[in-house]
Amino acid sequence: METLGYEVIDHVAVVTLRRPEKLNALNATLRDEIHEVSGIIYADDEVRAAVFTGEGRGFCSGADLTAGPGASGEAPSQNSRLDDIGWVGRLATDIFRIGVPTIAAVNGVAAGAGMSLALACDLRLGSEKSRFKTVFAERGLSPDSGMSFFLPRIIGYSRAADLIFTSRAVDAEEAYRLGLLDRLVDDDSLMSTALSLAGEMSALPPMAIRSGKRVLQLNQDIEFEHALRNEVFGLSFATRSPNDQKEQRASFLEKRKPVFTGT
Repeated sequence: METLGYEVIDHVAVVTLRRPEKLNALNATLRDEIHEVSGIIYADDEVRAAVFTGEGRGFCSGADLTAGPGASGEAPSQNSRLDDIGWVGRLATDIFRIGVPTIAAVNGVAAGAGMSLALACDLRLGSEKSRFKTVFAERGLSPDSGMSFFLPRIIGYSRAADLIFTSRAVDAEEAYRLGLLDRLVDDDSLMSTALSLAGEMSALPPMAIRSGKRVLQLNQDIEFEHALRNEVFGLSFATRSPNDQKEQRASFLEKRKPVFTGT
């Protein structure tokens, strides 16, 4: 791909935003390629976790305001012009709907829609170089790309209001205290830690992990009894891997590490 790196390492998809000269700002090409690779991950049963990161000094600085409309060289399609959530909504949806655990390795600045991209992932790892900034207010905008959904659920309403209404920058230490970052590590070990964590997840029964993610997403802000029904449905899905169920029992009895296949 032109602006995106993609490889699968031991069942872990590694997605690298590659516009380092623009701090990986989102132009039309990069947005389209994120959409494409999200679909690839969603459809590939061999992928059990995904890590998103950026090349160079930034994770993603948000929308590329220097590109201008039509910078991709093509006019928007009729369908895209009729889409009421726009590219910002599609970006959030693409990441949110990936069926396996997603980890953002925030290697630098994550601002605006780039911050939203990190928030859309299930977990965020960072280093002393990580920075977050909502940006929207200072550009005369209200939040988009899923930020108003993800941010208060991750750090709480009042803290989200603080960051959105002031548009102030948040360094790595504060991001970790607020809960924007789930792990704070040295910069030189950021990717190895992200890959190790993704590897831990991918070593577990894949149907159970996919089901667990689906239940977590469905059970935000719903009635208790509805949540319990979703859990029952999730359990029925998670146990549809007879070979993994047998492997779980066999490895326990044989006192060895299980090898799960999702079949």
